[in-house]
Amino acid sequence: MAYLQTDVTKVTTRVLQNMKVHGEKIAMLTAYDYSMAAILNRTKIDVILVGDSAANVMEGYKTTLPITLDEMIVYASSVVRAVSRALVVVDMPFGTYQGNSKQALASAIRIMKETGADAIKLEGGEEVLESIQRILTAGIPVMGHLGLTPQSINKFGTYAVRATEEEEANRIIHDAHILEEVGCFAMVIEKVPAALAGRIASEVKIPIIGIGAGSQVDGQVLVLQDMLGITQQFKPRYLRTYGNIGDDITNAVQQYITDVKSVDFPNTREQY
Repeated sequence: MAYLQTDVTKVTTRVLQNMKVHGEKIAMLTAYDYSMAAILNRTKIDVILVGDSAANVMEGYKTTLPITLDEMIVYASSVVRAVSRALVVVDMPFGTYQGNSKQALASAIRIMKETGADAIKLEGGEEVLESIQRILTAGIPVMGHLGLTPQSINKFGTYAVRATEEEEANRIIHDAHILEEVGCFAMVIEKVPAALAGRIASEVKIPIIGIGAGSQVDGQVLVLQDMLGITQQFKPRYLRTYGNIGDDITNAVQQYITDVKSVDFPNTREQY
C-alpha cells in the first residue's frame, strides 16, 4: 500500500491538510478504551475519534445525549495513553458548548488539559460559531460536524438521510464555508447525498471526512465496534463490516463455559 503523506511518526492537523492537497484519503475510526486504542495504534490509522457515540456503544443509551463531559474525559484519557501516532480528536458532549461560548471554552480546555488529546469536535454550523471562535482563540484545534448531527436527533426526529431537499443542502454548504472561514481544520459530514458531500469537499480547502456521505470526500470514519461486527444490531446502508468479532467472542465464551463445566480447564499444564 502506498502512503503519500502518512509515513510520519505523528499525524497532525497539518499532515491531514497535506493529505487533502496530495489526494490521499484519510482513514478515521472511533475508540473509547485503552485496549482497542492500543490495537489501532499498531496500524497506520490516521485519526482516532473518541466519539460521544460512546453513549451508545459503551453505555447502552439510545442517543448520544446522556453522556457527560467527565465521562468523555475518562474515555479520551484511556485512548490517549495507548496512542502515539494517530491524531486523537474528542467529541464535546451535548450541553457543553451550545448557547454559551464561555462554557464551550472551559469544556474544551478541560478536555485538552485532562486528556492530552490533539483536538476537539463539535456539531453544528453558524449557530455554534461563537463557541468555535472562542475555543480557537485558546489555540485548540476544532473539527466541525455537519449533516446528520446526532446531538440534534430530537429536533430531526429521525436518523434518515439529511439534505435531500435544496433548502437544507444549501444551508449545509453555507455552514461548511463558515466552518472553514472561522478556522476549523477539518469537518465530518454525516449521512447526506454523495453528490452534496463531494461538492463541499471540492469547494472547501480543509479535509472533509464522510460517514454515509459517499466516496467523493477526503476521508471516511466508522465506529470501530460497528465495522468489526460487535454491534450486530446496527446495519445502516453505509456500513461495511470487516469482521465478525461479536460471533468470535460469543463462540469463545461458550467454549470457555463448556471447558469449565467439564473440568477441561484448567488442565495440568495450566496450574501450579
